[in-house]
Order: sequence, then C-alpha cells, then structure tokens
Amino acid sequence: MRSSEHTEFALTPDELASFHRNGYLGPVTVYDPDEMDRMWRTVQRQSLDRSRAAYPDAGAEAANIVNYDRHLDIEVLARHVLNRRIVDRVASILGPDILCWRTEFFPKYPGDEGTDWHQADTFANASGKPQLLWPGESETEFGAGTLTVWTAFTDATLDNGCLQIIPGTQHERNYDETRHMEYDTKRVNSEVKNGVRRGFFGYDYRQLQVDPDWQPSEEDAVPLVMKKGQSVIFWSTLMHASLPNGTKDSYRMGFACRYVPTKVRIYPDTDHIEEYGGAISLEKWSAVLVSGEDTYRHNRIAEVPR
Repeated sequence: MRSSEHTEFALTPDELASFHRNGYLGPVTVYDPDEMDRMWRTVQRQSLDRSRAAYPDAGAEAANIVNYDRHLDIEVLARHVLNRRIVDRVASILGPDILCWRTEFFPKYPGDEGTDWHQADTFANASGKPQLLWPGESETEFGAGTLTVWTAFTDATLDNGCLQIIPGTQHERNYDETRHMEYDTKRVNSEVKNGVRRGFFGYDYRQLQVDPDWQPSEEDAVPLVMKKGQSVIFWSTLMHASLPNGTKDSYRMGFACRYVPTKVRIYPDTDHIEEYGGAISLEKWSAVLVSGEDTYRHNRIAEVPR
C-alpha cells in the first residue's frame, strides 16, 4: 500500500478544469531522456525472462496479450506504475484510493499501420465480456472507463506513429461495446480509413459504431508528439487513435498504465481474458494498490516487486 498523503505533483485547479473539459492532460515529463533510455534497456533485457510473468504460457494465438501486466514481475515497471509524478496526478482525478489494473506495451514498427479511432469503456470490445464495471454501471451503459497514462518509452513523432486524440469527446458514445467485432489477421496493414492507413490489431472498430454512417472528425484531431520520458493522461472513453509509422528505421514504443478507483470491479465474473483470437487465464493476475486504501475488497491485490 502506498500513502495517499503525497501531493507534490497534484494537478492545479486550472489543470484539473482543463482535464475535465478536454478529457486529457499532457504531455508531462516523468523521466529525463537518459533515465528513460536506461529504463527501457532494462525492461527489454528483463522481459525476455517470462518465468515469473502473469501469463507465461499464453501460446501463439494470444501473442498480442501475452505481455500484459509485466509490472507484476519486472521491478522497473512496478516502480513506474507507482511513480508519484503519475500517481499524484491520477489521484487528483480519481481520488486517493487507486488501483492499477493493467499495463500494456504499444509498439509501432517501421511500416506499421496506425490504430483505428476508438473508445473503451468496459473493455468488452473484443470479447463481449466487460472487464470493468463502476458501481451502478450496467454492461450496456456508457460509463467512465479507465484513466490511461500512456508513456513514451521512445520518441513519438508524426512520422513514427504518435497518438492522436479528439478533445472533449469522452462523454459522447460513438461505439457500442456490446456489439461483436470479427477478428481477422488479414485486416492488419491492409485498410485505409478516412485517408489514413489504420486498423485495430486484426479487428475493425467501425463494426461497433452506433451510427454506421458516422465518421470521426479528422480535422479536430490533436497529435500528441512526445519526447521519451513524457506521459499523457486521458480517459479511455476519449476518442483516440494513432498515426501510421511511415519511417524506415524509427520504431515507437509506448507503455500504457490503466488506473481505476478501488470501488470499480475488475474482470467481474470471469477467469480469463479473451482477445485477438486467443485467451489467457487470470489465475496469476492481481491489481496493484498504488495509493490509499482498498476498503471495498472487490479485487485481488498484488504485492509488486520492490
């Protein structure tokens, strides 16, 4: 458990008002570039050892989800999810009692397509099974989602596929996660949408559109160019996407940490994750208490490496 009394990096009233209005904040600097380089080299080396990973034997079909939650076994990533420059800001938005329930790597290699415009609320978009439920929220309602902190482990540029967001869209339900998306690897790097080469890891997010004729407003998109070591904080329900990597020799690596208040139920009534054509057991999964106390006891809590 971490103390919730630290507020050194808490958001100012103006920053908080801007976040509530726009649905995102940043980029903010969490690490200097040299420190980020050292961290990333350590993560690359240690991630090869899967003996203590939460999902060590997911198999080829679950290749896209096998590296979820490496903060549970890699110490430098455990320190990252607990970093006060992140957690203090998150606590300004969610309150003092916070869980980190998932982390994910988001690589984009030379030639990779961009990521579809999308929103995520219950994260049922791929499996049809909610992975998050806030108190009083049903599987069919459009709720708060999760707070994502996306950190650039390498520079993220217009050329190598930086994130994009559409400010203020976090309350607009453009996608229905109770619908079904068909998984097909033939879609990868094969489609152009609104003039941009975009996909969703073998899915087509347009299949979830509430209005089949609606198109995201590309002219309102804001690119999030980031230096390595910088983070952006945003609601998962905010419209977000990424550009393609049009370079020949520059890869982009992002690392996303997802936070919710302790009152949220995580993976309710399920014992596995089913995504991207595969499934992995949640037997070794646990959330991490990064701030405050867990008085609700809804979720399994892990002690992360120190």
